[in-house]
Amino acid sequence: MLTNVMRRRLASDAMEQRVLIVEDEFLIALDVAETVESMGLKVAGFASARKHALSLGAYADIALVDVNLADGRTGPEIGRELAAEYGLTVIFMTANPEDVKDGVEGSLGVLTKPVMPHVVEQTIDYAIANRLGGMAIVPRDLKIFRNAAQSGYSLNA
Repeated sequence: MLTNVMRRRLASDAMEQRVLIVEDEFLIALDVAETVESMGLKVAGFASARKHALSLGAYADIALVDVNLADGRTGPEIGRELAAEYGLTVIFMTANPEDVKDGVEGSLGVLTKPVMPHVVEQTIDYAIANRLGGMAIVPRDLKIFRNAAQSGYSLNA
């Protein structure tokens, strides 16, 4: 019975997660937002540069962050700040994964663009499980950073 109560609480908490999309390509941001909303989650906001992304940090739980944005290669620093200042679970989505290959402090991992909607869904599900102390299979396309893998409860696919 306790297991069922815990599952319901985790499911309820999972549906309350808000996702910040930090992406300067408008159509990509809209596609990601559509995927997030189809999962029953809320989009906390959109940002295409550092200042706006940080101003939205307090309203989100998870951030999908591109590396190269409207104000340059600011994604890694944005991710680090969102994790440190607001406790967000940060996942990078970039065409240049080598730019974050060594990981970024506080971030979970990186997806290589282009990213299919089902991969975004699997990754967000994994991020939610990681945030809430649940167990989930690491999506095949998500490269987990070493420092994140040590702290999470994950099963590899």
